[in-house]
Amino acid sequence: MARARMALGRSASPFRELPPRLVAVDVERQRLALIEDGRTIAEYPVSTAVTGVGGESGSHRTPPGWHRIHARIGEGAAAGTEFRSRVPTGRVWRGEPADEDLILTRILTLDGLEPGVNRGPGLDSLERYIYIHGTNHEAAVGRADSHGCIRMRNADVVDLFERVREGDAVLVLAGPPGATAVAGDAHAAQSSEPANVPNAAAAAAAHESAAPIPDPRTAGRFHYAGIGGSGMSALAQFQAMIGGRASGSDRSFDRGERPEARAQLERLGVAIHAQDGSGIAGDCAALVISTAVESQVPDVAAARARGTRVLHRSELLAHFVDTFRTIAVTGTSGKSTAVAMVFEILRGAGRRPSVITGGDLLALQAEGLWGNAWFGGSDLLVVEADESDGSVVRYHPAVGVILNLQRDHKEPEEVARMFTRFRAQAREAFVVAEDENLAAFAAGADVFGTGPRATTRGAELALDGRGSGFEVDGIAFRLPVPGAHNVHNALSAIAACRTVGVPLGDMVAPLAGFRGVGRRFQSLGSARGVEVVDDFAHNAAKISAAIDTAHRRARRVLAIYQPHGYGPTRFLWQDFVDAFSGSLAADDKLWMLEVFYAGGTALRDFSSADIVADIAARGTAAEYAASREELARRVAAEARDGDLVLIMGARDPSLTTLGRDLLAALSGSSTAAATRAGATRA
Repeated sequence: MARARMALGRSASPFRELPPRLVAVDVERQRLALIEDGRTIAEYPVSTAVTGVGGESGSHRTPPGWHRIHARIGEGAAAGTEFRSRVPTGRVWRGEPADEDLILTRILTLDGLEPGVNRGPGLDSLERYIYIHGTNHEAAVGRADSHGCIRMRNADVVDLFERVREGDAVLVLAGPPGATAVAGDAHAAQSSEPANVPNAAAAAAAHESAAPIPDPRTAGRFHYAGIGGSGMSALAQFQAMIGGRASGSDRSFDRGERPEARAQLERLGVAIHAQDGSGIAGDCAALVISTAVESQVPDVAAARARGTRVLHRSELLAHFVDTFRTIAVTGTSGKSTAVAMVFEILRGAGRRPSVITGGDLLALQAEGLWGNAWFGGSDLLVVEADESDGSVVRYHPAVGVILNLQRDHKEPEEVARMFTRFRAQAREAFVVAEDENLAAFAAGADVFGTGPRATTRGAELALDGRGSGFEVDGIAFRLPVPGAHNVHNALSAIAACRTVGVPLGDMVAPLAGFRGVGRRFQSLGSARGVEVVDDFAHNAAKISAAIDTAHRRARRVLAIYQPHGYGPTRFLWQDFVDAFSGSLAADDKLWMLEVFYAGGTALRDFSSADIVADIAARGTAAEYAASREELARRVAAEARDGDLVLIMGARDPSLTTLGRDLLAALSGSSTAAATRAGATRA
């Protein structure tokens, strides 16, 4: 009660006296108390986020401060009723083991009431889908274990549900009792007086993340769980390149897979451990995780037990963004290619830039590197700012770039709110596409495109199957990678490099020699007059762009697609149907592999065959590929001189191997190649 009264004095508090009914969540004790008229009438154990307290979208933290109950969902439903997106699925959990974090029985949605803490762009509890809900992880209730929501035992959430109403106040208290009303408020931590300092609310949101990140150069060894991923490996390599110490673990390495990737890391001095928690021992100063790393991973459990600092990947990247003069590129398509173009322009102009990216730059691979990280020695750094996990809101770059806004991992409206915050946090300059749905970000920015509103405008476009030509301010450019979308990426890079003082003429040669990015319409070779191309396309816009580019250089397109992740695929199901049925020509063909599953707790309740059925119903020649062995036989039998085999999909590194095996099958050595393709199936 004393801590709740202290919270009334915060500048952003919506209350000046305690409301008659209050739900107070004590993060330190992992308890929830229902208080009426100053008296606790019920108390329950809960689980808040394993990664602590914070309001940022994508942080997987529990947002602090004052909220209200926005909606009561599930009244009368049976205990164990499963909900997805607040809608019953028709299934009931009855105590059977399940790794997946299920939303069960009842939902109390929470509406944040404090701007800058739990309300507003990139911080909004309601938009983050923060709930109080029942869980199938009842044994873990009583300790921090969730991914951001407040979990309760199912019987307890029913009891609480019956006692509260919409509009009732909810206060999430962070930090030890007696220290602060909401941890992170420095004034409250030092005084028994109400926290009336102007920035108290914003300070409260920071909580754990407000603590300075240990210096990656000097603080000790950082351990990366899931280091085989593109984003995590880039950070580990960059830390090693700037003189720090890094180690990591990955499931794929434990299985003996991807030896070349492991060797790349070890050559830089990055030690690889089994993913059994052993990497946290000794001199480990911090554990770095991504959104894909779940609380059950042994490294996370070991860090929690030892009290080792846990950093989200985006926190460490934000530290590097702040430390350098950074150009940060965001958007729903093209980030890796645009980052590579900016980097190669700056490098070609003698500016010695660094880069941290999710794509593999072929120019760096030619130098024997992985290709997704480099330390150039100057103050310039180029990074991808990811919108898919919400981490874009963490970054305060010198120059911000928005490429586009399409439906991908999230609804466009949600991403636009993140971009609003990203725009406000750019320190020197901003670059944005001329697209109509980005007009709100154009004021005071360098606008790029081919239309009349562009300040960096491409003219005299000439597109062919091997590249493109265009002019900017009368200076001619030639780009050796095909597609109108790559002209768009190049214009963004030109605009970004202009903001840091690179003359336009100095950009011509670097773009003419642009090597490209791995798996971005990367030709693997040709056999029997059939070219095989490997592409990262995984949303509707990227798929359509890749197919359009393929049509410019081939008589017919034989498309192969592997969806990645059951959640993203479920979200984009109809977009895939529209993209393939709208982009493939009458003579083209599509084979769809089963959804790529990297492990974890995803609900696998459908097959790619279901999506194929919807595409075929539109009149498109589409087939489900049950195995890579069968796919190799079908493609080798179908392909004719002048065709292009286009392999598309994200996250699965074995897709490139599949492409090479298909090329071998086309060359005639189909039996061995097809067998190996089946063996490498994810």
